[in-house]
Amino acid sequence: MKRLPETLTSAANPLIKQLKGLERKKERQASGLFLAEGARLVEQGLANGWTPHTLVVAAAVAERPHIAALADRADAAGARIVLVPDRLMSKITHKDNAQSVIATFQQKKRYLKELEVKNDHLRSHYIALYEVRDPGNLGTILRTADCAGCGGVILVGTCCDPYSFEAVRASMGSVFDMPFVQASYKEFGDWRRSAGLNCVAASVNGKARHDRTDMARPTVILMGNEQAGLPAEVEAECDDLVLIPMRGGADSLNLAQATAIMVYEAWRQRDFQ
Repeated sequence: MKRLPETLTSAANPLIKQLKGLERKKERQASGLFLAEGARLVEQGLANGWTPHTLVVAAAVAERPHIAALADRADAAGARIVLVPDRLMSKITHKDNAQSVIATFQQKKRYLKELEVKNDHLRSHYIALYEVRDPGNLGTILRTADCAGCGGVILVGTCCDPYSFEAVRASMGSVFDMPFVQASYKEFGDWRRSAGLNCVAASVNGKARHDRTDMARPTVILMGNEQAGLPAEVEAECDDLVLIPMRGGADSLNLAQATAIMVYEAWRQRDFQ
């Protein structure tokens, strides 16, 4: 490491207070930063070119070769390197069993025009989430979109924060890999029509089965809010409303589960290419 790391021991240190504050959306918006926990997630962020601000390492593991190499990479990328005792790691993450490596990264602002739509059946399907409110669902959907090779995820309307602790944890690093964009419903509609994307929505009002609807062509899969689903006027503008078959006592699927079923069906129709 070119610079010697700092060592902090007090919970009253301004940096520790700032890191703890990133639990709150207001603080994340004011600073433009978010927190990633664990060496694997930090490595993914660095590998994908995200800008690190601070790397915090538990002093007890700082000399381990893997951790030292990670600190060198973060240092080379301009991060401030800090060593702290385990008890401060727990205070930062609000968890008893905190990871031994934590980093803050600069948030990215993306725009719909940056999502390149390809009409070659590869990376030509997208997910749009209408006012999703659960950060665990959002993070899981980012992970699913990443696994299924989606071209991007569009957060439509007032959605939960993709940079929250819960969303980043649930994404298992896909927050760094999967492009996501926030947009109004009008912006989303204009974009998908100009891109020539077929809009398929899962709904209790769907008539066709999800696996009997053509999603092999360039498609955006629109999923509704966890409690309210999609408004009638939004459903009216979709090209296809589909229904995922269900039986038994439950009357609905979790949003992340339903999205995975839809996305993998679209990918299956492309023969998993």
